[in-house]
Formats: sequence, C-alpha cells, structure tokens
Amino acid sequence: MPAADTAAGAPADAAAPASALAERGQGGLRVALSGLTTRGRSFVAAGVAATACAYALGQDDLLRVGLLLTALPLVCTAVLYGTRHRVAGSRRLAPARVAAGAEARVHLRMDNISRMPTGLLMLQDHVPYVLGPRPRFVLDRVEAAGRREVSYRVRSDLRGQYPLGPLQLRLTDPFGMCELTRSFSAFDVLTVIPHTEQLPPVRLAGESAGYGEGHRRSLALAGDDDIIPRAYRHGDDLRRVHWRSTARFGELMVRREEQPQRARCTVLLDTRSVAYEGVGPDAAFEWAVSGAASVLLHMMAQGYTVRLLTDTGDSVPAEGADGFAGASQESADAAGLLMDTLAVVDHSDGLDFSPSYGTARGAGEGLLVAFLGDLDEEQVTRVARMRQRGSGAVAFVLDSEAWVTGGAAAGPVEARLRVLREAGWTALAVPPGAALPALWQQAGRQRAESLGLGAGGVAGGRS
Repeated sequence: MPAADTAAGAPADAAAPASALAERGQGGLRVALSGLTTRGRSFVAAGVAATACAYALGQDDLLRVGLLLTALPLVCTAVLYGTRHRVAGSRRLAPARVAAGAEARVHLRMDNISRMPTGLLMLQDHVPYVLGPRPRFVLDRVEAAGRREVSYRVRSDLRGQYPLGPLQLRLTDPFGMCELTRSFSAFDVLTVIPHTEQLPPVRLAGESAGYGEGHRRSLALAGDDDIIPRAYRHGDDLRRVHWRSTARFGELMVRREEQPQRARCTVLLDTRSVAYEGVGPDAAFEWAVSGAASVLLHMMAQGYTVRLLTDTGDSVPAEGADGFAGASQESADAAGLLMDTLAVVDHSDGLDFSPSYGTARGAGEGLLVAFLGDLDEEQVTRVARMRQRGSGAVAFVLDSEAWVTGGAAAGPVEARLRVLREAGWTALAVPPGAALPALWQQAGRQRAESLGLGAGGVAGGRS
C-alpha cells in the first residue's frame, strides 16, 4: 500500500490506481485484504461457512448466498483499492508559538484535486499525548475540485516543541467492508514557550529605559582636532556643518554627535540538575525559566540590549555578539529566538558556574539578573564575583526543598543571600508559588534603599 507522501499543500495519491495494484501482485492483494473491517471479515467468514455447508448438504440456494457473502467484501476491497483519488492536505497553526497553558488552534484543509468525487473520508492527525486526545474527523463526500476544512484545539501546560503529524486519511467503501489508510509526510512543530508575566518598571543600578544614569556614551567629539566628520545627509542640521572638513574633502561634511550606547542586561539562568528538585509545571525550575523569560521581554521593552546566559556558558546570542536590542525592528524576531531557546532548555549536568563565569564577567557594564537554584559555599562565592564593580546585579534564589515540601526557606538559603548582598547583589529568596512582579518590585525597593534613593527607587518608567 503506497503512502501518500506530500508536503503540506502538495497533492498526493490517497489511493493506489488499479494498474499499480496489478504490478504489485500478491503483495498488493495482501495489503488490500489487510484493510478489511470487522464487518468485512465477518461477511467473508460467513460466506465461507455457508459455501462449505452448501457443498456438504447439496443446497444450491445456500451456495449462492455463501458466494454472495464472500464476494461482496472482496469486490468492495478491489474497487476501493483501485479507485484513484488525488487529495491535497495542509495544516496551519494559529499561532505556531503559544505560551504554556494557552490554547492554539490547528486548521486542517483537504482538497480533492481529482475529477471524480471521493467517498466517505476519515481524517486523523497525530499529536503528542501532552497536547490532548488524537483528533478524528469524518468528511462526507467531497465533490470534484471540492474542499473541506476542519480544526481542533491543542493545549499544554509544559513548555517544549511538539511535532504535529503525519496526517492520516482513511478511505472506506459505502458498505463499511474495507478501510484503507494513506499518510501524508508533512510535519509541523508547535512551540510552547514559558509563561511570562508583565513586570512593573523599576530602576535598578541607576539605569532605566535603556538610557539611564548608568549608560555609557561613545564620544565622537572631544575637541576641534578630534572631530570625526561624516558626509552630509538629507535632513541633517546645517548648524552641524564642519566647514574645515568640507573644504578639505570637497563635499559637505557634518560633525558626528555623541552616540549613546544602550544599557546592557544579562539574564543568568541556573539549569544544573543538582540545584532543583521536583518536576512538572509548578516545579522550581519551571518558575526560574518563566522568570528568565519575563525579565528578558521586560528589559527588551525598556530598550535594553539583552543576553541569555546559562551555567553551561551557552549564550543567546552567541558569545562575542552585542546582544539583542529592544525597541528595534528586529526585536520581535530576537524575542522569538529567546523564547524558542527557553522553550526547550533543560537541566544540565554541570556542578558549578565555571563555564559561565568568564562570559558574565566579559559582558561589560550592565545589569545582571540571575535565577539560581540550590547553592553551596563555593558556588555562591563564584556567583558573587560575577558582579562587576559599579554595575547592578539582582539574584532570585530558589530553595528547591521548600518548593517540594511547601515550607519556608531553610537557613542555608539566608546565609547564601547574605554572601550575595555583601558582594553588592540585590538578593531575594523565592518562596513556593511566588509572583515575580511583586518580587521584581521588591528588588527595586531594596536596590533603592542600598543606594540611598528612598522611594524613588521604584520609577514609573524612564529616567
């Protein structure tokens, strides 16, 4: 039985032609007979039994009944297997990227591109168990050049990338004697990204909106002899024309203005398997992943250049790149890449933060936000040194045992927080089921108190 291999939207043979059946000989016959339904097999068995009894008893009428019962399923199978249907199948996800706990709708479309109508079609799509039950549809007769569209919903509380497909089409005869299955080869992938929360705007390390007090400027003008001019562009202010360079180069030249560099933010995610206990959507590790996703999107919206870093040293974007800038035309694609990375991030086999230490220290000035699991004395000391002098650093420390038992943070967690705070970090313990927006606002208040800013540490947005 040939498979109806096709890309989404491309035509495929949903049933083999009679000439192909003759070429396959016995193999094709065995495949065709394997599609007999329970009703068809019952008819064949009854027909054989009636024929045997008629031969033993010498009853001609019973012999005719037996031959009819035997022939009907076989004729239905031959007709169905030899009927040529050309059917195109396509699948569309809306949306293709969905947050954990939200629903996505899958639209299926079947086009009959042959010149003859189809019979009864049964459509089935393969979906992972975590997305819900396997969808099945019954399509009535599809006229020539006709179309049928159906849809179903999928939902997952667990982030990840889930394949959808292949799409299977079952053909059946009007008597229900035989069913033949044809499969399309096209797959689609549904990406379930971490759940994110909207965070309140706060001032951390004196930086806000990507161009706060802590930003750096690249000076293009330090004195009249240090001018680096550029060619005049339409719309430039004529007051910026540098006449000496204009006379020297023979074209209109203007002075460069000092260009502000975007404030940077690095989000460090602890993925060590030894640092977390428990599994499932309510586990501590899933909260950390969701928190990292929320902070990345929030800082991009505030105009920061962001980077995702894990304890293994893996960085998005790759090490050496400047990071993803928010408030730009490419920010939507950058946010999608970050969310896709967090959708599939899993526990690592690492034991410490050595691989990520150099990357975090080499990221330059900027805000460092860390989501950490269980830490021992050596690890907390190394994390504390990741903060550069004069830069802001915020740590959310999760006690995995407390998340499993539902109790309060243990004494060792408070000791680790003190080490981080003494190193200049704004460190907070994350109780089970905590809301990140409240913790984010609390971090802003603690940072403001440490800088002596009072209530001004929580800002309404830009500074």
